[in-house]
Amino acid sequence: MKLKVALIQLDIVFGRPLENINSVTKKIKSIMSNENTPDLIVLPELWTTSYDLTRLDEIADNEGKETTEMMSQLAKEHHVNIIAGSIAKKSKQGVTNTMLTFNREGGVIGDYSKLHLFQLMDEHHYLIPGKEMGLFEIDGVSAAGMICYDIRFPEWIRSHTAKGAEIIFVVAQWPLPRLNHWKALLISRAIENQCYVVACNRSGSDPNNVFAGHSIIIDPWGEIISEADTEEIVLTGTLDLDQVKSVRKQIPIFQDRRPDFYK
Repeated sequence: MKLKVALIQLDIVFGRPLENINSVTKKIKSIMSNENTPDLIVLPELWTTSYDLTRLDEIADNEGKETTEMMSQLAKEHHVNIIAGSIAKKSKQGVTNTMLTFNREGGVIGDYSKLHLFQLMDEHHYLIPGKEMGLFEIDGVSAAGMICYDIRFPEWIRSHTAKGAEIIFVVAQWPLPRLNHWKALLISRAIENQCYVVACNRSGSDPNNVFAGHSIIIDPWGEIISEADTEEIVLTGTLDLDQVKSVRKQIPIFQDRRPDFYK
């Protein structure tokens, strides 16, 4: 099975959800108006608000309703799966950094809130962590969603691939000074989990950070299929899921694991 993906590396307008929503809607419609349409579209982390954390009470999406309605409609209209990056989702408990995933019929098939909050960007002061895993199934393929800082926790990602995930989708606002970490960590996660890694980062800057871009698609051997630079771009690539099975058969790390000794 092959899966064509399109990653929207977006320069997000700080704290202005309506502008970002309009921009993304136009980009998705443009992507789906071409002849060679993808099976899946991926957006970056906090693409509606960016890191305008001090105003989340005002600009966060209440229960994710606005994003859900819009993305569901776009997915259904264009018959495309959408990993809607992540959004600031407001509830009675607080605000989470939440990744929503939609199937071709517009149904929500994934709802993952970032488990590891990044203290260097003050997430722990304004957000609450998630409590659930990021597993979902897309076009019959087991996959998992991760958000930015999560990739520094290999045991968290392994807990998903050990349950069968063949693709790890990462959405991020990863800063430029740690670009080398971004690439090294993502390639490592692909190799050690023998899976595809599809990572969509943002471009541009906000009042406090310059972001790395370099959205990337990596195969189960750790080879780069395609990689963006720092500018806005739609990055595309094709995942051949048979390769996951082939690599896992050739080097059977999941059979050779000794989890009883890892405690």
